[in-house]
This record gives sequence, structure tokens and C-alpha cells, in this order.
Amino acid sequence: MGSVHAIQAVLNDMVARRFGRIVAVASTAGLKGYAYVSAYSATKHAVVGLVRSLALETATTGVTVNAVCPGYTDTDMVRESAARIASKTGRPADEAVAAMVRNNPLGRLIRPDEVAEAVLYLCSPAAAAVTGTTMTIAGGEI
Repeated sequence: MGSVHAIQAVLNDMVARRFGRIVAVASTAGLKGYAYVSAYSATKHAVVGLVRSLALETATTGVTVNAVCPGYTDTDMVRESAARIASKTGRPADEAVAAMVRNNPLGRLIRPDEVAEAVLYLCSPAAAAVTGTTMTIAGGEI
């Protein structure tokens, strides 16, 4: 609901100004799903659906609505997940991270600045005709 509430807080003013950029942060889990995190995947699928529907509703208003869908990113959340996996399995945390990026042809975690650059692009004048899309930043995983 965080995305819904944030959008509700800004959308009317953007439409009134006839300009705005909304970029939601979803995940590759919202594009394909992952085992053992079904609730997380469901919420990210919801964000993707919200973005696609809202983009249609705002297409003629000057407001664009998009989502970025990062793969496993070098964040506290991923480090905590790797540590949790390590504590439950006895495997080292770096092996857990290696398993996370196994389906990523780059073979590494995504850097936060790579996600930020995608958001900046979607907010830029160059992306004025980009709406209703999900930009995947996942090293080729999707």
C-alpha cells in the first residue's frame, strides 16, 4: 500500500499542473515470482499492475507512470536475507548471494546507483513518451 498512498499524495496536483513523473519501485519478483517469498512477489505484482493501469488513466494528462524492477540489489535487505539463509543452512552468506545471482548473466548483485540512474532517466524529458512500462535492471535475468 506504500506505493498507492504515495501516488495518492501527489497525483491530483500533477494532473492539475499537467506534468508529473511517477516511478514506483517494484522488483523482478513482480515480473516472474520467486519461490518462498510469495507474499513479497504478490505485492510487487500489484505494483506492476497499478503502474500499468494508472499509466492508461493518465496518458493524456502529462503525467507518466512507470516502474523500475531491479533484480537482487546490493542492499541491506539482500545482505540480511543472505545472513538469514546462512544461519538456517550453515552455508556461508557469500554462497547464498551466489545462489541469488545464479540466473543473472552478469553474475553479480545490481548496484543501487544503477537503479537510481534508471529512475532519473524515467523522470527526465527524454522519457516523456515512456509510460506504463517496467524497466528491468537485473543483469539479463529477465
